Amino acid sequence: MKKLGLLGGLSWVSTIDYYRYINEGINARLGGLQFAECVIYSLNFGELQTHGWDDWERTHSILLRGCMHLKAAGAEALVLCANTAHALADEMQSATQLPVIHIADATAKEISSKALKTVGFLGTKFTMELAFFHDKLRASGIESLVPDFDDRTFVQHTLRNELGCGIVTPQTKHGYLDIIDRLIARGAEGIVLGCTEIPLLLSQSDVAVPVFDTTRIHSRAAVDYALGV
Repeated sequence: MKKLGLLGGLSWVSTIDYYRYINEGINARLGGLQFAECVIYSLNFGELQTHGWDDWERTHSILLRGCMHLKAAGAEALVLCANTAHALADEMQSATQLPVIHIADATAKEISSKALKTVGFLGTKFTMELAFFHDKLRASGIESLVPDFDDRTFVQHTLRNELGCGIVTPQTKHGYLDIIDRLIARGAEGIVLGCTEIPLLLSQSDVAVPVFDTTRIHSRAAVDYALGV
């Protein structure tokens, strides 16, 4: 089994889910008392948020510091436990010389398995507006639709001030479901929960079309990598 390095704290709420899903996944495959061999480095998310993700030079420095700690601890592959962090996935892989298990590659594979061609995409404003995730989907023949400006602003605000702190409210859930309805009306055949905190709020039972939980998808890809599948 390969040792996984989990870069967490982005936020800590979803890092807990990663740790659980990866260990459950290993145990489901191997049984008994077999669990994941992994190392977690949990960043202080507030350090990133002081200037925002889009101070990319500073963000690069903070993420790389965590990744290098994971490498020093013996990690053989990196799991960046946040969609937005994958804007710098190539840079982390190059600097550490460790493979990064890419969340967008895993998600594209999952969507393709359902034979869908157009999906709605929810995430941080950076993940919705930058190309790094959408380009991975497009390379697999999948188009991604993002909400309009006001809806993107709503999603960003709730991710930063509510879900990232583990706060879930019925009002926010209703707002997300309205946004999803608008994406479906525009032609979305499925919905990508492209921030690792959104599954705290929504699940497949809430949505009429297929939902792609990137936290679970990424965790399954990490299990596959660890076991050499």
